[in-house]
Parts: sequence; C-alpha cells; structure tokens
Amino acid sequence: MTILFYIALGYLLVTTGILYLNRIDFSVLPPVPHHYFDQQAPKVSICIPARNEANSIERCVRSAVDQQYPNFEVFVLDDNSTDETPMILERLAHEFPETLSIISGQPKPANWLGKSWACQQLADETIGDIIIFIDADTWIEPEATTKVVRAMGRDVVDFITLWPKQKLGTFWEKTVIPLVYWGLLTHLPSRYVYRHPKWLPSFLKDKLNPVFAAACGQFMAFKRDTYHNIGGHRSVKNEVVEDVALAKEIKRNGYSMKMYHGAYTVGCRMYQSAEELWQGFRKNFLAGFGNNIFLFIGMALLQFITFILPTIALPFLLFFGTTKLIVLCLIILSLTVLQRWIVDQWFNWNYLYGLLHPLAVSWFQLLGFRVLSDYFENSSAQWKGRDL
Repeated sequence: MTILFYIALGYLLVTTGILYLNRIDFSVLPPVPHHYFDQQAPKVSICIPARNEANSIERCVRSAVDQQYPNFEVFVLDDNSTDETPMILERLAHEFPETLSIISGQPKPANWLGKSWACQQLADETIGDIIIFIDADTWIEPEATTKVVRAMGRDVVDFITLWPKQKLGTFWEKTVIPLVYWGLLTHLPSRYVYRHPKWLPSFLKDKLNPVFAAACGQFMAFKRDTYHNIGGHRSVKNEVVEDVALAKEIKRNGYSMKMYHGAYTVGCRMYQSAEELWQGFRKNFLAGFGNNIFLFIGMALLQFITFILPTIALPFLLFFGTTKLIVLCLIILSLTVLQRWIVDQWFNWNYLYGLLHPLAVSWFQLLGFRVLSDYFENSSAQWKGRDL
C-alpha cells in the first residue's frame, strides 16, 4: 500500500506542476482594438459540418453569421441528416443569402470517417485565406473571428485551436466532462504546443515534436496554405480523433500552432443526456491514446491507484492504518481536490463537483472496460447513426 501511495503522490506532484505552468500560459484571446481590420482583412471561411443537429444547429449558424468581421463567409454541410436539420438550414439560408451557403453532403466513401469527409467537402468549397472549422453544437461570440485572425498574425502561427467554455446541464455532464479539461491541463504543458521544450535534446526535437500536440475539433483555424499542405482532412480520413491527428500533422510538417482558453470566444454543450455522453466518449476514448492498448491500460491502472484506491482505503486506514499511511492518503486526496478546484474555478464550474472526481474516474474506468470489450471483440461504436 505504501508503494502505491508514493506512486500516486509522485504522479500528483508532477501533474500539479504542469497545471501550474498552464495556469500561467493557457490564456484567453485578448480583445481587438476597434477598426483594427478597417484597412486590410484576410478572407475567412467558417465551416460547419452538421449531421442530425436539429437541437443545436440554429444557434450555431446564427452565431457564425453574426461575426463582427468585415470579410467572411459561412458554409454549412448537411451530412445526410435524417432529422429536421435540412429544414432549419433551408430557412436560415433564405434569411442570410449573402453570407450563408448550404452544401448537401455527398455519400461517404468507404475509406473515410464521416466528420473528416464532411469537413473536407466544406474546405473544398471555400476561398478564404483562413479556414475555421466549428462543430454544430458550438456557438461563437461576435468577436471570435476578429480575435482569432489577429492572434494568428500577432503570434505568427499557422493553426489555432480554442477549448470552448463547456455548458454543463445534467449531473453526469457536470461530473464527467470537466475531467477532459483536467486531463489536458495536468498532462500537457501548453507552452510546448507552441514551442520546443528547451530541455529536449536537439536530435529528439523533430521526432518528439508531434507528442506535444493537442487540438479541440469544436474550434480549429488554419491558414489556407497550411491546411492544404498537410493534406487537409484527407490526411486524417480514418482517424476517430481527427482534431488531434491534424495537430500532429501540423507539428510533423514543421508548422506552428497554439491553443487558447476559449472563454469569451466560443461555447459548447457537447452532450445532453447520459446516453449521449457514454456513446460520445466510447467512440474516441481508446483513439485518444493513439489506439495504444498498453498505454490505455497502464493509464487506467495509474488513475485507479491515484484516485479510487485512496478514496476506498481512507475509512479503513482511519481505524486500522498507520499514521504514515493516513497522512499519505490525506495528502493524495487533498492534492486531488486542489487540482479539480483550480480547474473548476478556472472554467466557472461548480466546485462541489470537484469532490466527485473519484466518481468521475470510476465512470471512465467502467467505460474503459466497455471500450476494451469493443477492441477485443472487434466491434465498433456508433455515432449519428453510423458505425465507426
């Protein structure tokens, strides 16, 4: 037990250090001075893939056409929806004929996954110098495009991704979804997404550069030439987690990227029910680990040792444990709560749900068993009525 607690404590100390660095570096996009783009404004194409998004597509599209930017176009691809999405889009197209274009998606080729196919069709229709992809369940603030275009020029980057402010409704959304942001901000220093680690030997920089890559497909902005030079979505046509795969292609090809906190710029509600939440994460959980089954299982064991074991053990230790074990256990639990409260305060989530971190980890452990079953039985999850 002592050795396991020391493993957990070491892991928490490292991840707390990374979280501290990200608290400094992972910033919001600053506001843009008035009339900044009066003289010159590169053309921006905003692309929205939509398949069975009747509950969210209208808010998304209205936010896109409402941009306070002087030179942009909006494209929405209806990806063979079977709900009311096409009717909603037709009505919006009549309301915004000069800004909004609706594309009917072509049948998906057998060797493509649906979202990448939809995004590639959108990109092929655009003429913008900058291509922005947003998901149909997101909404962007009126200054979003202005902020992103200015940041691309100011920071001299080829690709920008924003992590939206997530709107959380149900109990399980509030319990589970913050773990995505906690995982990102405690494991990946955002400064190394932007630049090489100074401590990394030069002969390893190019090889390991893609390791320090992450992206959120809910908002991604590419310089047009960069997007096409890396092969666009064609280069990731079979990737379930296509956003991270695109970020790795950016780094692998020597281009620069940066990620930002999306507060005051973009919002999203990923899932609206426990079933959607389960299926949504089921489809990309293993893919998020690069489909590396050993890494997947190893991280699951580490999460169990760090978050679930101390929670279960504490009541027994209070009666039967040594002082050393009790102190170690309390330190581990305190660091866990500290990390979650920092993330919850950062994103304006209810900090009381941070106390349920072990429950959220347990939810992912159960999901992991489901995903492992899928893997060994060679079965696939479904999303939006399609097999993955």
